Amino acid sequence: MIVGIPKEIKNEERRVGMVPSSVRELVDHGHSVMVERHAGTGVGADDESYILAGAKICDTASEIFASADMVVKVKEPQAAERKMLREGQILFTYLHLAPDVAQTSELLGSGATAIAYETVTDASGRLPLLTPMSQVAGRMSIQAGAHCLESAVGGSGVLLGGVPGVSSAKVVVIGGGVVGLNAIEMAVGLGASVTLLDRDLGVLHELSHRFGPALETAYSTRASVEELVVDADLVIGAVLVAGAAAPKLVTREMIRNMREGSVVVDVAIDQGGCFETSRATTHADPTYVVDGVVHYCVANMPGAVPVTSTAALNNATLPYALALADNGLAALSDDPGFLEGLNVHHGMLTYGPVGEAQGLDVIDPTTALSH
Repeated sequence: MIVGIPKEIKNEERRVGMVPSSVRELVDHGHSVMVERHAGTGVGADDESYILAGAKICDTASEIFASADMVVKVKEPQAAERKMLREGQILFTYLHLAPDVAQTSELLGSGATAIAYETVTDASGRLPLLTPMSQVAGRMSIQAGAHCLESAVGGSGVLLGGVPGVSSAKVVVIGGGVVGLNAIEMAVGLGASVTLLDRDLGVLHELSHRFGPALETAYSTRASVEELVVDADLVIGAVLVAGAAAPKLVTREMIRNMREGSVVVDVAIDQGGCFETSRATTHADPTYVVDGVVHYCVANMPGAVPVTSTAALNNATLPYALALADNGLAALSDDPGFLEGLNVHHGMLTYGPVGEAQGLDVIDPTTALSH
C-alpha cells in the first residue's frame, strides 16, 4: 500500500501524522510512504530523517492525495484537503464530524473511506486513539486556565494555588473522564481548590478515593452545575459523548452570573463545546470575553505541544495504521472496535451519533463495507 503523510495546515498545528520511526515500521512491512516536505518540522523531524526511514519526500500535498492509497493525518481535513480526496482512498485521522456539517457533506461526496481516531474503541469500550490527546488536553487546560486568570490577559488576577494566608482559586471540572482526570491531577498539584461534577457515581467514588480530601465531588444536576459554576474562578468543560455533539451543560445565564474575570476552558469544543457561549478559537487568537468571562476554546489544544502530542499519538495509532496498510479495510471487519472508527464509506454515513446530530441516514458499517 502507498501511505501518504501530508503537512498539517490547520492554524498553528505543528503535529504530524507519522514520525520517522512509524514510517520505518510501515516500510519494514513492505509499504511505500510519501511524506510532504517539512511535514515533521514542528516535531523536530527533518526531511532527511524521513528519507533515512525509507520515505519519499514530496513537494506538495496534492502529490500525496493523488497517489496515496491511505492518507494519515492528525486533524480533520481542511476544505482544500477535502477537495483532493478521491473515491476508494482511505483517510485515517481525527474527524469530529458531529458538529461539522460541511466536512461531513464533503467527505460523503468524495467517495473516500474516512476512519476517525476518536471513535475507535478497544475491548473494554475505551477510546484508545483519543486517550493520549485527552491526557494532553486535560493537563493543558489547567495551564491555559491559570494563564487566563492573570489580569494582563483579562482574568481576575487570582493565582491558581494561592499562597499562605491567601485562598487558592476555585476550579470546577465538569466530567471525570480522561480529560477531567488529567485536569484534576494538574489543578490539585498546583494547590487549587478543586471540585468534580459528574453523573457517574462510580467515577465520583473512584476519583474521590484517588485524590482524597484534595478533591470535592458533586453529582451533576442543573442545580449543582449552576451553583458551582457561578462561584468558580476557573471551569474546565471536560464532557465527552463519544463521536456525538457535546451537551450544552453551562448556559448563557450561568456565564452571565459568574464573577468578572473568571475563566472557562472548553476542552469539548472539537465536538461543539459544552458551554452555550463557546465558539472555536485558534492558538493565534485563543480567547474572547462574554459577559466579563474569559473563554479559551482552542480546537486543537495539543497542537501547542507537538513533540509530546505527536509521540503519544503515534504510540497509539501505529498498530491500527499497520493493520490497515497490511490488510486494507478487512482490518475493520476483523476488529469490532476498529470498525467503530468507520464514519464514512463510499458516500455512506456509517456512524450513528453523527447521523443523529445532523439528521442524516446512517448505514450499518458492516453492511456498508460489503457494498
